Amino acid sequence: MKTNFRYVFAALVCGACVVALSFAQQGALPGMPPVVNPKNVYSETAPGKFSPAVAGFPSLVYVPNTKSDTVDVINPDTFKIVDHFALPKKNGKLMEPQHIIPSWNLKKLWVAQDLGDQLTAIDPATGKKGESVTVDDPYNMYSTPDGKYVLVMAEREQRIDFRDPETMKIVARMPVNCKGVNHADFTPDGRIMIATCEFSSELIKIDIVAKKVLAHLPLTPKGMPQDCRLTPDGKHFLVANMEADGVHVVDAEPFHQVDFIKTGKGAHGIYFSRDSKYAYVSNRGEGSVTLIDTATLKIDRKWMIPGGGSPDMGGVSADGKSLWLSGRYHSEVYVFDTTTGKLRARIKVGDGPHGLCVYPQPGRYSLGHTGNMR
Repeated sequence: MKTNFRYVFAALVCGACVVALSFAQQGALPGMPPVVNPKNVYSETAPGKFSPAVAGFPSLVYVPNTKSDTVDVINPDTFKIVDHFALPKKNGKLMEPQHIIPSWNLKKLWVAQDLGDQLTAIDPATGKKGESVTVDDPYNMYSTPDGKYVLVMAEREQRIDFRDPETMKIVARMPVNCKGVNHADFTPDGRIMIATCEFSSELIKIDIVAKKVLAHLPLTPKGMPQDCRLTPDGKHFLVANMEADGVHVVDAEPFHQVDFIKTGKGAHGIYFSRDSKYAYVSNRGEGSVTLIDTATLKIDRKWMIPGGGSPDMGGVSADGKSLWLSGRYHSEVYVFDTTTGKLRARIKVGDGPHGLCVYPQPGRYSLGHTGNMR
């Protein structure tokens, strides 16, 4: 019997097409709330769009003080500290609370204490401290977009731990083979996570379903990459580089860098305005905030802190009128008027304030950090 090579070739090509099609049609991560507006992944975080899950929660700002092992709670209307509590210690050692992180379902806040291998809960319905649980090296924490796992960024262990969000028990440990894994964000379909490696000047690309690192991307210029955020149009990731004094612009697919924006000394945190028009970049080394136009990915303007400061991590108020940032080396919190760029308040807090959390915020669910809402 003769073989018709044209049909064989056609069958092979068709098979390849089917495989390619199956990958293309994977779609969003199952269980992830659908993207409402593909042109703006943050459309559901606009003012007034609160989830029913946060109904009745008091509006507060929670500040973790790394060197004091305490949390200060601020009333955002009066700029006054209305509560203050110490975190549980183990053997008298410094626990170093780094970030205050909303859970995926918005019903709980977690204080991540990496040196103490501990998470301490806060009930956002009351603003009061809750239970503490032992967790290996929780420098920072994220949630998969389907809410199935909590992702503990175990920085010193060079690992990301997939944990059950209710029990915090380990489901899987994923070695990352990079130094200082700490900040991250997700593609619009929820399947890919891009994370920064602070001490090896690179990014990693992670398949959330397979729980596998797919690729490493060295950054140019080299430095210490910090916060990582998806642009509103879902096309790029912005990565703050504290040592290179600017922000990398990175495509997730293909995984490569397309630009670098010089924003200011010690570029550190990235937060979006409630209308998604601007990315606020905190420049910790010079006491400023740079505004990047999200439509053009060009610098629009810069706000300076009178007399200097060390703006670090924080969040935007629910109405979008204020930007709250911790002053890492000045034991204070800064509140900017987002209309004028003027400093509205400078509030003294504990020693070494870091990843403060403005809560509640608009949004359907939290991806972690200090309130990466979608």
